Amino acid sequence: MTAAGEQPMATPGEEMHALVERLYPLCRSITGDGVRATLEIVGEYVPLQVHEVPTGTQVLDWTVPQEWNIRDAYVADTSGNRVVDFAASSLHVLGYSVPVSATMPLAELREHLHTLPDHPNWVPYRTSYYKPEWGFCLAQETLDTMPDGDYEVRIDSTLADGHLTYAEHVVPGQVPDEVIVSCHVCHPSLANDNLAGIAVATFLARALARQTPYYTYRFIFAPGTIGAITWLARNAERVERVKHGLVLACAGDPGQLTYKQSRRGDAEIDRVMRHVLAASERPHHVNEFTPYGYDERQFCSPGFNLGVGSLSRTPYAGYPEYHTSADNLDFVSPEAMADTLAVCREAFAVLDRNRRYLNLSPYGEPQLGRRGLYDALGGRSDTKQAQMAMLWVLNLSDGEHSLLDVAERSGLPFDAVAAAADALHGAGLIKA
Repeated sequence: MTAAGEQPMATPGEEMHALVERLYPLCRSITGDGVRATLEIVGEYVPLQVHEVPTGTQVLDWTVPQEWNIRDAYVADTSGNRVVDFAASSLHVLGYSVPVSATMPLAELREHLHTLPDHPNWVPYRTSYYKPEWGFCLAQETLDTMPDGDYEVRIDSTLADGHLTYAEHVVPGQVPDEVIVSCHVCHPSLANDNLAGIAVATFLARALARQTPYYTYRFIFAPGTIGAITWLARNAERVERVKHGLVLACAGDPGQLTYKQSRRGDAEIDRVMRHVLAASERPHHVNEFTPYGYDERQFCSPGFNLGVGSLSRTPYAGYPEYHTSADNLDFVSPEAMADTLAVCREAFAVLDRNRRYLNLSPYGEPQLGRRGLYDALGGRSDTKQAQMAMLWVLNLSDGEHSLLDVAERSGLPFDAVAAAADALHGAGLIKA
């Protein structure tokens, strides 16, 4: 309870939504000051190591592009009224638009206007990263009200040699083997795709930092596609440390949780996510890998073939609001982000405790009673489950089966199996 007059403490979900609100107005792209401003805010929550990679740097089969920044953009009628205004929303400008300053008739301007006729009051999100173009995005209902005539068109942007910016946060573990968590930081005012993913990743990092995890957890905040490719190119020699990984995206919408498996399909992260989602009894979907989507396709490219899956709620392009102005602050909820965060924490708890053990007394069943193991269970409501967990762990501790194998084969909760392993290890009956 809180004292009279005190404000109740914000829940993690509310804190994540507040972070999304702070990030929402910023104009982000694959490069530029919007990315830096985003990382600066995230850096208030978790310390970040920021990397700047110069334009022209070769990264695998790609080249770091010129840096794009924008100060202002608008379409104004003959009275000077801004019919389309970048200041109202960063979605109004085609991402990576080259600068333009001109007056032209509506018939000519139409070739550079993007709308969604099926959703006439929504503004689409469009980009032209690698082809010099300019354009505006607006609601169809706005376009329908624009009379023929001349319009002033201005995009005050720059495309110049600069840098691609990405950042990392590392939670040290007991071993140098790594779990990577990746989210993209290149989308402008889109709350679900991917500000909710950034928020969940940030608060997941904070939660892990309060523990002493087994694995080292590396959080990667990078622009989509080119950012992940740049990270892989710069870390090719140490990628072998990456044992598991998860890409977070679309983490705050009202849909059911969806896990997209890695290219391998049987990677440990795939099995852990399937187990956790099923055991939680949450409504969910598990999808096969496809080489399209978010940056799991870069981590899972055949040369790397990392065990990296993707967790979202409704997947990319799976909801009408995707890549439109309707993906706004009202579309994401504290409850949905808190649920996504909880699943990540549950999955990483399993991943962190999943070991293979060797039974040190494998000939016949060891006497548990004289070691006090049965006595320790006395009075527990789950005594039978705990006893069965011990017997299953002993039987499958042959150096070949992991605790997740035991849980899946026995049908017992992973937590019960892990607790049994801890007890047996403490009694000197098994070793890791």
